[in-house]
Amino acid sequence: MESNLSDVGEKELINYILSKCNTITPDDTAITPLNKDLNLISTTDLLIQSKHFPKTMSFFQMGFKAVTVNVSDLAAMGAKPLGFLLSIAIPKSLNFNDFKEIIDGVLKACEFYEIPLIGGDTNQAEEIIISGTALGLNDKSLMKNTYNNNDLIAITGDVGLAALGFYSNNPKYLENILKPIARIKEGIILNENGATSCTDITDGLGSELHEMFNGKGMLIYEDKLEISDEFKKIANSLGLNYLNLVFGFGEDFELLFTIPKDKVNQLKDKLDFKVIGEVVDSSKINLVLSNGEIKEIPQDGYDHFL
Repeated sequence: MESNLSDVGEKELINYILSKCNTITPDDTAITPLNKDLNLISTTDLLIQSKHFPKTMSFFQMGFKAVTVNVSDLAAMGAKPLGFLLSIAIPKSLNFNDFKEIIDGVLKACEFYEIPLIGGDTNQAEEIIISGTALGLNDKSLMKNTYNNNDLIAITGDVGLAALGFYSNNPKYLENILKPIARIKEGIILNENGATSCTDITDGLGSELHEMFNGKGMLIYEDKLEISDEFKKIANSLGLNYLNLVFGFGEDFELLFTIPKDKVNQLKDKLDFKVIGEVVDSSKINLVLSNGEIKEIPQDGYDHFL
């Protein structure tokens, strides 16, 4: 019996492509060695108005986000930005001023991330579709699953804020959906200061932990996530489990990374982050709740086809 894409899911589609092509890097970006000391890092992301842009998002914010989602992948690899390509399809009925707002958002983001717009393409579509391609450089790449026994697991900021903004429309949290910021400088710092693996948290913390999994177990501590009482209270008022928001939603553009214990103090002098767990001698990804109970973290996250 044939399956529909909604039955399969995005990750299975990617696995199929990877199984048919051995020239793709199975990580956040492609890695192309230019010489023995330099890699070209390239990534692309496709954003569709009805799927990826909240109705309250301005045209300027759409353009800015189109750059951010791509730069975030460069950040996860510890790459320095090189150039950005923009392809955009728009309805014929779109107001010219709205189009100019989108481009202004793109250009402002390029300025903010210090990544020049170097080309692209335009076309017509029934709704706004923006495809970006970001190029970067590094001498070595931070991969997803190269962590080691006894490494610590850390994040560059808070998670779940975008989820709470989506469900609550609380302006304080909604900003994380409308104005996400990629951690490009943080990624470079991590790459230069001993991080052993890294990825960005765009598909949900639970999903990204499973993406990083290399057979060595991970233990995450609820208390170390530092979930605020306000966050829990708002989630509860919406009838939502706050841990589901933290682990299962995505759209947080923080970096999830691992680092040896003896590198932590050196890194703290250069970067704000919090240790949320550790690599352990098991084959599971578990969460230690505040009450001491241990639960396995499911592989939930954002899937475009579900």
